[in-house]
Amino acid sequence: MRKLILLVFCMCLAVVVTACSDEKASSGNTNEVSMWVHTSNETAEGKAMQSLIDQFNEENEDGYKAKIEFIPRSGSGGGYEDKINAALTTDSLPDVLTLDGPNTAAYAEAGMIAPISDYISNKADLLPSIIQQGTYNDQLYAVGYSESGVGIFYNKKMLEEAGVDLATLPTVEEPWNWNEFMDLNETLINKYDQPAIDMGLKDQSEWLMYAFTPFLWSQGGNIVSEDASKATGFFNDENAVKAMSFIQEMVEKGYTTKTPVEKGFQTGKYPMMMTGSWTIAEMNSSYPDVDYGVMPYPTSPDTNELISPSGSWQYAMSATTDKEEAAGALIDFLTKTEALTKISIENSVLPAATSVIEEIREEVSPQMQVLIDQNSKTAHPRPVLPSYPKVSRTFQETISDVTYFEENQDIQKLLDTKSSQIDKALQ
Repeated sequence: MRKLILLVFCMCLAVVVTACSDEKASSGNTNEVSMWVHTSNETAEGKAMQSLIDQFNEENEDGYKAKIEFIPRSGSGGGYEDKINAALTTDSLPDVLTLDGPNTAAYAEAGMIAPISDYISNKADLLPSIIQQGTYNDQLYAVGYSESGVGIFYNKKMLEEAGVDLATLPTVEEPWNWNEFMDLNETLINKYDQPAIDMGLKDQSEWLMYAFTPFLWSQGGNIVSEDASKATGFFNDENAVKAMSFIQEMVEKGYTTKTPVEKGFQTGKYPMMMTGSWTIAEMNSSYPDVDYGVMPYPTSPDTNELISPSGSWQYAMSATTDKEEAAGALIDFLTKTEALTKISIENSVLPAATSVIEEIREEVSPQMQVLIDQNSKTAHPRPVLPSYPKVSRTFQETISDVTYFEENQDIQKLLDTKSSQIDKALQ
């Protein structure tokens, strides 16, 4: 959290920096653009990015070249963000950089990144969630090069042994609601006498914001008002109470747990796990003998509206670059079908564009197909707010608090308090 606060502070400081530094990352050859990315060149993502930069340098007809620098991001957000912070104070940002989806508003509000809509040639092909997460004040500031999603992973053998007919399980076209989801959980704990699903409640991080907001949205609720001016009246309305009550009931009835066994789903202890697309690669490489499937999110029984989480890393142009055309050409190249397809396949991530879905659908596993289908039809990005880090932290604390059901039976009172805290963050 301290790093996030420092980032916002440094971004605000950058607005008043007017002198140009000799160390500016975009100095030098007027046709060569610098690019910083948050991953290592040894990862599948990094290798794909390097390959794409090499291709851009070979194929660009305007003589533009790009040089990529890999600055791995640590689990706590350090490394990459630390270098961004330092660059802000010395006016030495690169021409192009990567940033996480929820940071769009903060970066744009601070004058750190520039609008790029005029440079992107395939906006109509990009998924709506990609456009939404990269848009602030009606301007496109960043373009995601991949998507993400979460589903209910289930052990086929364990469900069958509990008497569940797999043919009756929900699909994206015919989803299920919270009550039906709870019925399945009840069946499974009666059979195995242990939690039926690991929902990641032990993870006190952005996961709680990312993975649990769809329950609120499916109920018809929201965290803040449409104009992002307040949370009171929204995050503490009857919809929020119902969503949080559902989550609390999952813990209170023992369907899930705040202290899951490590790798409980992977090793056959828990029959289900709420997790993301990244787990597919783990299952394939480390647990190939587990026969599993993926189901969509359960929906609110009041709305029956399927909503899933989304959002991932994006490309953006530094507001301080003096090579707008070259930087724009690079981002445009990196967000066209060929480049996005390469990232999706080599990094095992969800596609960011409709054309990419068509390209890779037959090449990915049935489990990935479910998540791609759910994402393309139901993805909902996290709020685009300059104060997002504080809002997210409060939401995370809310999820954590409701799991302590003995201390927080009065969910309305809890949400009244949390809404007031978010109101202060929005001011």
